[in-house]
Amino acid sequence: MSERGRTCIIGAGSSGITAAQVLQAARIDFDCFEMGSGVGGNWRYENDNGVSSAYRSLHINTSRHAMEYAAYPMPATYPDYPSHWQIAEYFDAFVDHFGLRERITFRTEVTKVEPAGRGGYDVTTRSWDDGHAARSHHYDHVLVANGHHWDSRWPEPAFPGSEDFPGEQIHAHYYRTPHLFVDKRVVVLGIGNSACDIAVEASRHARTTYLAMRRGAWVIPKYLFGMPTDHLTDSPLARGPLRVQKLGMRAILRVAVGRMTDYGLPPPDHDILEAHPTVSDELLSRLGHGDITVKPTISRFDGPTVHFADGSSTEADVVVYCTGYKVTFPFLEPTLVSADDNHVDLYRRVVPPDLPGLYFIGLVQPFGAVMPLAEAQAHWVADLITGRVTLPPRAEMRRQITAYDAALRKRFVASKRHTIEVDFHAYRAEVERERKDRRVDAAP
Repeated sequence: MSERGRTCIIGAGSSGITAAQVLQAARIDFDCFEMGSGVGGNWRYENDNGVSSAYRSLHINTSRHAMEYAAYPMPATYPDYPSHWQIAEYFDAFVDHFGLRERITFRTEVTKVEPAGRGGYDVTTRSWDDGHAARSHHYDHVLVANGHHWDSRWPEPAFPGSEDFPGEQIHAHYYRTPHLFVDKRVVVLGIGNSACDIAVEASRHARTTYLAMRRGAWVIPKYLFGMPTDHLTDSPLARGPLRVQKLGMRAILRVAVGRMTDYGLPPPDHDILEAHPTVSDELLSRLGHGDITVKPTISRFDGPTVHFADGSSTEADVVVYCTGYKVTFPFLEPTLVSADDNHVDLYRRVVPPDLPGLYFIGLVQPFGAVMPLAEAQAHWVADLITGRVTLPPRAEMRRQITAYDAALRKRFVASKRHTIEVDFHAYRAEVERERKDRRVDAAP
């Protein structure tokens, strides 16, 4: 079969494999390229693709009910919050159930994607098992599913004196086991999910553990009223007006855990649901036990001494930066797709208006899990590829992008972390409306 008219999927992580399943079901021919020797991306511990970041104790912070694909639910025997090993097993079972493994070219990196003069895209790949030989392929459509939690973002600019710190400085991306912390003095910077997990783990092994942060956060427990907290997202509360959602969540948290300041955390400088949620059952209890000391952000280093913004300081052996990730597409020229400050101009978070046939799957940061949204995106893209659905004019797509950016600025804390943020239910409804409202009646 000629490659002309085929589709390329970049990556076989959680977004790439659902795209493959949806395209196969829609009878769309495709190739999928994956740098590692297995599927699962970030959820495969010690993945040999060299860019995954799962640490040994990692569990999901959205429940399996919220994370599973509609096409293939997770086993009922799984716990509410499975480990990375169980998630990797689920992804393996998913690709084997649908016969996708033979459609994935493993240990093969996509090094370049460029528009072809005859239309479509020329894709260059490099095999890690064949002398790094480069090969060129032509596709009419390319689905980018390379993830956005692999290119670590370090503090910008670096803290004064950090270059002379005699201890160890690592990014959360490279953290694996608590052996790093045994009998050490540890400082963790951040208040996101990774920062809380790592600080809690450090507090069980380190001599001292400090959790430093630039701003306060709303820490949400994994369970409320005896059920996984994200089960509340299926309640009428989560589908009501935003002001009602905020009022309800503030009331629930006040009853369930009290005020953040009761645990020594700074008061959040934003309302609830205005930042990506920090989910942890253990952080608050470790703070209450005095096993973790809260500090404001780091201001500078002086040899082994870490100074904080409030003028206090501590000696440290290890500093862990939980400062997020850069959105990066190393195979795309920046002049083609720009991701400055993690911002990418995409219609409905999928389509670049000026690059027909190029799509981005899973490039969202939801209040909830990415996987069902990537699955919904893939269905929309399959409809676009088969011609069942059309896109609006470019001017209309650009207006939607402008409106999305304005809504982000109004709704969320201004930070690089929130440039791709979406509300789970609202966004999925957007994608479903696109499929319904722009369907071509004459399509087969």
